[in-house]
Amino acid sequence: MKKAVVIGAGYGGIAASLRLRAKGYDVEVIDQCSAIGGRAQVYQVDGFKYDAGPTVLTAPFLFEELFNLFDKNIKDYVDIVPLKTWYQFYFPDGKVFNYGGSLDSTLREIEKFEPRDKQNYLQLLEKSKAIFKIGFEDLADQAFHNFSKMVAVLPELIRLNSVQTVWGLVSSHLKSPYMQQAFSIQSLLVGGNPFDTTSIYSLIHYLEREWGVHFAMGGTGSLTKALETLMHEEGIKVTLDEPVQKVHINNRKAVGVILKSGEIKPADIVISNADAAYLYSSMIEKKDKSFSARVKTKYAQFSMGLYVLYFGTTKQYTEVEHHTIWLGKRYQELLDDIFHKQILADDFSLYLHRPSATDPSFAPEGCDSFYVLAPVPNLQGKVDWELEGPLLRNKIVKALSDTILPNLENTITADFFKTPKDFEQDYSSVHGAGFSISPLLTQSAWFRYHNKAEGIKNLYLVGAGTHPGAGLPGVICSAKVIDDLIPKAS
Repeated sequence: MKKAVVIGAGYGGIAASLRLRAKGYDVEVIDQCSAIGGRAQVYQVDGFKYDAGPTVLTAPFLFEELFNLFDKNIKDYVDIVPLKTWYQFYFPDGKVFNYGGSLDSTLREIEKFEPRDKQNYLQLLEKSKAIFKIGFEDLADQAFHNFSKMVAVLPELIRLNSVQTVWGLVSSHLKSPYMQQAFSIQSLLVGGNPFDTTSIYSLIHYLEREWGVHFAMGGTGSLTKALETLMHEEGIKVTLDEPVQKVHINNRKAVGVILKSGEIKPADIVISNADAAYLYSSMIEKKDKSFSARVKTKYAQFSMGLYVLYFGTTKQYTEVEHHTIWLGKRYQELLDDIFHKQILADDFSLYLHRPSATDPSFAPEGCDSFYVLAPVPNLQGKVDWELEGPLLRNKIVKALSDTILPNLENTITADFFKTPKDFEQDYSSVHGAGFSISPLLTQSAWFRYHNKAEGIKNLYLVGAGTHPGAGLPGVICSAKVIDDLIPKAS
């Protein structure tokens, strides 16, 4: 058999390994972590379970496809259930917006804030659908390593007014400041500032409306475990706790990988699920880098960093939904501090995950499991996380205690946090960025890191920094892109 080596067992690497195995390759996945899943690790502390990374599942058919490659049914491996309320938005004045479920229920919620926005929302939804049709259905699994492909889609991108930002699109339709915030935050789910991110990423809204928001019982970790079982059944070798130091390149052709131990793993095909910027800056010799790859890496603009606080509570907060978006008093100004000034402000906005709302197995009886995520500057901001990490923990706990988690300061238990320093150390993320490079128009499609390596044969890229972008649907689709580029093993 021809040999394929996959660097990194994140979801892009997992999906790529399965697609290469279905093509007849002998596949080995090598990862520096102690478990597969990339950022989707699982932590267990004192009877509490925490999904470390992605918690929102959309477009579940993308995962089903991976099992269908081998004539298997995902339902035999993991139970994925729809959520009735996708997100509950909590605004600083105490107002609440429940988003999700049927279109009628969403319209009723919108009416509470601004009756005129009911019709405005329907128009926004139609615009998002048009963007979704091009950006997701037509282009998400298409390769953009040839500039001619970019030229071919330019008329559609111009027609969709892709130079407009997510915020520009949303605010041109919705008039309520509450609704403008609620329907522009989606770009943050893939690491983009809605005031900078191209409106192409407004397709996320229609993607949610088309397939809903789901949860894997047992958490994202159970979905990872299901995929790991499938990989084992299909004979994919997984090597853990083994960092790959370099891509082994001979005459501008990838011929394997070099491990940190010095061992060389030969391969006919190499797939990198490492952070794309890290791949080109640290894993490929300067002499082997193409001009375009060097330029993209030198001038790359990166997503924000993430501060994630994991904690349990000694009581249940039954009023709190599975997903809560807790918004601070500032919106654009806070995002400007994070993305442009790269300073850690005194205030924050939060994403709160309460999986025990759906799955009691996440916490001991009578308790709850949470994680709260705060967008923060990446490591380019020079924040002293040794000092600021514990301080931010206390600020967040107090803010939640004063609002939706009363008395949290006295019920919190089994807590710990991760900062951008951990993302840099644990996942080799350049600048500790939460989502690799930002989803700007100038870093999308052909301008993003190519799925077919630039200037190096037999090397392919998947993951958040490549086309089509970050988020679980994006990284899974990146594996579909290379599936079309790599021939069957013969």
